[in-house]
Amino acid sequence: MKELDPRADVTDAASQAERQRRFEEDLIDAYDEELEMEVDDRILDGESAFSSEQRETRKMYFRELFRLQGELVKLQDWIVHTGHRLVVIFEGRDAAGKGGAIKRITQRLNPRVCRVAALPAPNNRERTQWYFQRYVSHLPAGGEMVLFDRSWYNRAGVERVMNFCTDDEYEEFFRSVPEFEKMLARSGVQILKYWFSITDEEQEIRFQTRIHDPLKQWKLSPMDLESRRRWEAYTQAKEVMLQRSHIPEAPWWVVQAVDKKRARLNCINHLLSQVPYHDVEHSSVILPSRVHNSEYIRQPVPESMIVPEIY
Repeated sequence: MKELDPRADVTDAASQAERQRRFEEDLIDAYDEELEMEVDDRILDGESAFSSEQRETRKMYFRELFRLQGELVKLQDWIVHTGHRLVVIFEGRDAAGKGGAIKRITQRLNPRVCRVAALPAPNNRERTQWYFQRYVSHLPAGGEMVLFDRSWYNRAGVERVMNFCTDDEYEEFFRSVPEFEKMLARSGVQILKYWFSITDEEQEIRFQTRIHDPLKQWKLSPMDLESRRRWEAYTQAKEVMLQRSHIPEAPWWVVQAVDKKRARLNCINHLLSQVPYHDVEHSSVILPSRVHNSEYIRQPVPESMIVPEIY
């Protein structure tokens, strides 16, 4: 009988411990993605950057965000399994937090299942098309979810306020949009519409932040600055839009968005509550053993192709 070498057990245990450590490191690194977006490196050096109450609030935020993102993964699996089609529309003033909410929703999802549609201003050809035509190609097929970062409601908002459409085109939009959305609903497309609401004072603070932060200045456009000047016109346009396009088949939901973190959590939680998803059973995943070929010789990579290890 072959005598067992006790050193083998020690080696195996050390190997398992190292694998566990690497696994945990990888997990923490994934979580750091959120921290990188939430924390500015310039304030990390000061221990007094956050009070104990603020630190506890942040911990609670991240705990809830991770939990809700786990539910979004379950929603994604259900959508793929059932062939459900979901459209989520995000509207709101500039700097209202739409993009931040969309990032947290899509962060852990498969981009082939959950897509973001953020269309630029229409070109000359698109201006002569049926108004909804350029949006139709972005609608979901079975087993897909599409998040519209602004949508066909541009006509009710920016186009109206900036006089990019005529009065007749504006009125035709409100005659058409309920029928368009009812048609989508009848064909099996679920539509959720969110308006992110912020105050005059909050938008000014966020714009000032963008002006003074070189990492955010790209977010400011001449159109954003002009929208700031026309605050009241946007308010009136928003009120008309909510009144004239709030239908049972595609209702509007208003997200109180002065507090960005609360807005994200509340929006995600509400989105999940609007879809009758449930856990989908998956077969166990077994990692196959790697095939080794004794004749294979790995070729060295030329030093000139290696990225310098500066860090």
